[in-house]
Amino acid sequence: MTTSAPLLAIESLDAGYDSVDVLHGVSLAMDAGEFVCVIGANTAGKSTLLRTISGLVASRGSIRFEEQELVGRPSHQIPGLGIAHVPEGRHVFPEMSVDENVMLGAYAVRNAADLAQRRERVLQMFPRLRERLTQAAGTLSGGEQQMVAIGRALMLSPRLLLLDEPSHGLAPKVVDELHDTFLTVSRTGTAILLVEQNTTLALSVASRGYVLESGRIVLTGTSAELSNNDAVRSAYLGL
Repeated sequence: MTTSAPLLAIESLDAGYDSVDVLHGVSLAMDAGEFVCVIGANTAGKSTLLRTISGLVASRGSIRFEEQELVGRPSHQIPGLGIAHVPEGRHVFPEMSVDENVMLGAYAVRNAADLAQRRERVLQMFPRLRERLTQAAGTLSGGEQQMVAIGRALMLSPRLLLLDEPSHGLAPKVVDELHDTFLTVSRTGTAILLVEQNTTLALSVASRGYVLESGRIVLTGTSAELSNNDAVRSAYLGL
């Protein structure tokens, strides 16, 4: 009996900045359509992990996506493979319209025949953006800018969506709306790797998780297992 390879397989990954490693021997795997979270403190290396997958950080080891090695691959090639990254802080183009920001997400598939359908799916997911299509993205609220950033990533129709602290700085109501959206996206078959400092929220939407401490994976399990783990409850859930 053969077992299909994971969608994403990271093995013995070291990565960092200016010759100083932030990640140390990280190994992680996820299957197609899985919703996985990575939790940990501010300095654990969570954002570095996502940036390394996207080819933005020098690394050693192996990152295989659909059996293709990503380590050493130029970052501009990563989206074309089906990986979309929503970085922490939203990073919209403030002087461009909402519509222009969203459509930029399709640059890697510029000749696709279904761009109009992709755009419509994004606008159905985020009705508020439809009302603000001609508005400069920089004039939107923080929550609306996050919707633009996520909508832009979804224009790629990614096989894997990387989400870096999407709830940071947002009102609780907006956070709840976004996490409902993530569950909707996950149900379409898109795999999601979510980095969150808000551990309660992360474990409420992901099916499985990893705990990252000082650049090392120290624990993994289902969301239920991690939620009931005494060390996780004490360190990250305030219980």
